[in-house]
Amino acid sequence: MSKAVSANAGTVGRQAAVVAAASGLILSMGLPATAADTTAGVSASTESGSAQTALAVTAAPTATVSFERPVVKTTAAPKVEAVRTQSTDSANPAAATQGGSTAAKTAETVSAVSSAATSGIAAIAYTGIGHSYVWGGTSPVTGWDCSGFVQWVYAQAGISIPRTNAWSIMTPTSTPQPGDLVVQNGGAHVGIYVGNGMMISALNPSQGTLLHSPAATGSSSYYHYGN
Repeated sequence: MSKAVSANAGTVGRQAAVVAAASGLILSMGLPATAADTTAGVSASTESGSAQTALAVTAAPTATVSFERPVVKTTAAPKVEAVRTQSTDSANPAAATQGGSTAAKTAETVSAVSSAATSGIAAIAYTGIGHSYVWGGTSPVTGWDCSGFVQWVYAQAGISIPRTNAWSIMTPTSTPQPGDLVVQNGGAHVGIYVGNGMMISALNPSQGTLLHSPAATGSSSYYHYGN
């Protein structure tokens, strides 16, 4: 490399700059005294069995070298919008509608529970079939009359009703459900409706407690316990 620099310096008569490239090429740039100097020379050397070329380039002292720089563009970060809190105002029509729907479902649930309770009463009434009739009695062991039988059945379901005129605390109904009270002949007889047009009651000393049709024992009115 030093030999190439010396040869180049002798040719152009001034200082030269030598640049070694990574590829093995040697590029020399001489700075002439006048712009008229245009002498250029090429020499070759051999290194590791491959040809290496040295290129001498001359330029005016006032020449400038500029390197193109890539244009870098930047993008502004996106703006973050604040999340709005949804209103839970009860005055919202949708919320009011939902509240009304919930109240309706609650009422339906209470009604269903009440119906289930009276249905249980009908099931208890069946257990009294066959027991004897005793005027003023209140027990299946010693016997009962019609009102004693009804009071006992409701008591087994956890419901306390008066010994007589139990229907006075109940609500009249024209669509009786199993477990409702059947009042016959203006209150002369009482029993429990069990569905399918049948009732169970302590009828009399000769027949005892049995399943029978309300039509067989006179006119009937029906009463439901609860709402």
